[in-house]
Amino acid sequence: MNFSAEGPLKEPAVFVLLVGAITGLLTAAVAILSGLLFGEVSADEVGLTVLEAVLVALLSPLAVGVVAGVYLLSIRTFVGKVSGFRGVYRIAAYAFGALILAWIPVIGAFAVTYALMVLMGIAVRIVYRASFLVALVTVLVGFMPIGVALIWLRVTTAGLASW
Repeated sequence: MNFSAEGPLKEPAVFVLLVGAITGLLTAAVAILSGLLFGEVSADEVGLTVLEAVLVALLSPLAVGVVAGVYLLSIRTFVGKVSGFRGVYRIAAYAFGALILAWIPVIGAFAVTYALMVLMGIAVRIVYRASFLVALVTVLVGFMPIGVALIWLRVTTAGLASW
C-alpha cells in the first residue's frame, strides 16, 4: 500500500459528499419504510426525515473535518509533526467510505467503529510509518472524544422526527 496523504481536497470532499448522500437517503428510506410498516407516518415526519437526510449529506464534509481535526491533534501528540490538516482530512475522508453501511441499524455502529479505529489505525501506521503500538494509542485517543460526541448527538437527537 502506498497512500499519500498529500494532495488536493476536492476529490476526498466529493467522495465524502457522495457517501453522505447515499447514507442519508438509505437511512431516510429505512426510517420511512419502518414507519409505514409498524405505524402511521405523517407528512411532517416524512418531511423531517428527508430534511435530516439532506443535512447528513451536506454536513458530512464538515463532520469529516471535525474528525480530521481531532485525529490531527492525536497524531501530532503521539507521532510528531508529520502532517497538516489537509493530509489528515484526506485520510479521514477515505476512511469515511465505511460509513456507506451506517444506514443498517446494527451494522452502522460497527461501521463507525471500523472507520474510526481500524481504517484510521492502518492509515496512521502506513502513511506515517508509526509502530503498531503508537498507531493504536493514536487512534484510541482520537476515537474517545469522537465516540463520546457521537453518543451524545444520538441521545440528544433521538426521536427528533417524532415531535
